[in-house]
Amino acid sequence: MRFRDILYMALFALRGNWLRSTLTALGVIIGIAAVIVMVSVGQGTQAQLDQTISRLGSNRIDVMPNWGRQGAVRMGAGSIFSLTMDDVEAIRERIPEARFVSATVRGGAQVIQAEQNWSTQWQGVQPDFFRILDWTLSAGDEGELAGFDGTDTVVVLGQTVREKLFGEDDPIGATIRIGRVPFTVVGVANPKGQSGWGGDQDDTVFVPLDTARRRLMGQMQLPPGTVQGIVVGTASSKDMAKVEADLNAVLKETHKIPPGGEDDFIVRNLTQLVSARNETTRLMSMLLGAVAGISLVVGGIGIMNIMLVSVTERIREIGLRMAVGAGPKEIQRQFLAEAMMISLGGGIIGIAIGIAGALLAGRIGALPVELSFEVIALATGFAVATGLFFGYYPARKAAQLDPIEALRHQG
Repeated sequence: MRFRDILYMALFALRGNWLRSTLTALGVIIGIAAVIVMVSVGQGTQAQLDQTISRLGSNRIDVMPNWGRQGAVRMGAGSIFSLTMDDVEAIRERIPEARFVSATVRGGAQVIQAEQNWSTQWQGVQPDFFRILDWTLSAGDEGELAGFDGTDTVVVLGQTVREKLFGEDDPIGATIRIGRVPFTVVGVANPKGQSGWGGDQDDTVFVPLDTARRRLMGQMQLPPGTVQGIVVGTASSKDMAKVEADLNAVLKETHKIPPGGEDDFIVRNLTQLVSARNETTRLMSMLLGAVAGISLVVGGIGIMNIMLVSVTERIREIGLRMAVGAGPKEIQRQFLAEAMMISLGGGIIGIAIGIAGALLAGRIGALPVELSFEVIALATGFAVATGLFFGYYPARKAAQLDPIEALRHQG
């Protein structure tokens, strides 16, 4: 018997009990749809997290004062300033893999332009800061960033500040005041969006480090030569571990910290964030695998159950077919084809519902969604495999029936 004839007979048999066949496929439909939705949302979330990490600077290491505790005394934020410009120069001179190094200071202030004003934070940085965090300009001359040093009263605006102060107007060359100090706008940074900690990275203004130290930090009593943080950028992520170890060694030496003594600085990078992402992805994959496995097993058991019932109901039909020349293999192929049709049909419906559900989750739930052809192909493969696996036993049972006993059966 040709394969096409087997498929036709299987389809004819299923049409005779279409409602039962549809209900049988329900387990596969739900399982496949759930997998499509969860994998699409999971991939979308992972892609969004990757973009966030990239925006934060994937090869970035932060050095901060250890203001959490000094000896047995808990210190308040900003109460100690253990990092200095000498540390910055030591890092530049002694750690060649530290390709970019920038000291930073920061504070909050009211920024004023004409009748507009906005409360935001300012950051005093050096030119390398823009390279480490991959900040580029949407307006203004990029060459201004290379000369973003010294005591010039110039400023680069984040997009949020630009929108609040200038709206759609061109701010380049305009004068704004940070507190009482006038600055000339020389650039507008490209938008970065939300940070990994939920803050708006564009709600900031950048000023040269020395200018910030002299003009904006006067009332904050910053000790001479000290900075609030150091940002280090490496050329490659492969250098991160070595640079981090070298930073600890150099700062322990310059700060004269004895072996076993408590550091007055903290070195951190995004490795922990990347590791947390990888662990989250691994757990999510395991969860999805478990959900998919349970759903498909339940659906497969339903298919096996109904196929066994179908074999029992059609024993006399099987006997008649064997009596007119059908062999065991043809009987087995027919019932296997019926099981696969139920499973594959359920899989196709499940894929359609899953895609619609994922798009709905993205539109109504504002969840990040990323549909991929690989997931759809994998779901189709699982649907076919479920039909083959759980349909094999009923089909084999039908093929092993004795023709004489089958003809005598009074169903």
